Amino acid sequence: MSVLAQLTEDMKTAMKAKDKETLSTVRMLKSAIQNEQINAGHDLNDEEELTIIAREMKQRRDSMAEFKAAGREDLVAQLEAEIAVVTKYMPAQMSEAEIKQIVADTIAEVGATSKADFGKVMGALMPKVKGKADGKIVNETVKALLG
Repeated sequence: MSVLAQLTEDMKTAMKAKDKETLSTVRMLKSAIQNEQINAGHDLNDEEELTIIAREMKQRRDSMAEFKAAGREDLVAQLEAEIAVVTKYMPAQMSEAEIKQIVADTIAEVGATSKADFGKVMGALMPKVKGKADGKIVNETVKALLG
């Protein structure tokens, strides 16, 4: 079942359960995917849908960090609820050990030896971990292993 079909089913379930928080988040995700579909001019494949879900998750995490810094606990609680819903549609996240292993393998694969090769490593690495690992953690791991 595609992510879009799953979102539609979950939206119906949330409506029946009168779960407003889940319903609004599911609608937002569905809307983001449908807007991207319209812009692309074709049905999205699973990978494209997961990319959109990952982007929405990143936006929420970034916003939550800003709201915490500003002391807006009311908005932080709302975003935590949204993140819990969005997490259901994300693929399983890789552990730090798995990320470190893939980074080490990719560094060996591209023959990187210094921080000057950072871009080359990231270019080869990101398609491998897309949607399965937080880009910030991957970035820090690459810097640590190259430095």
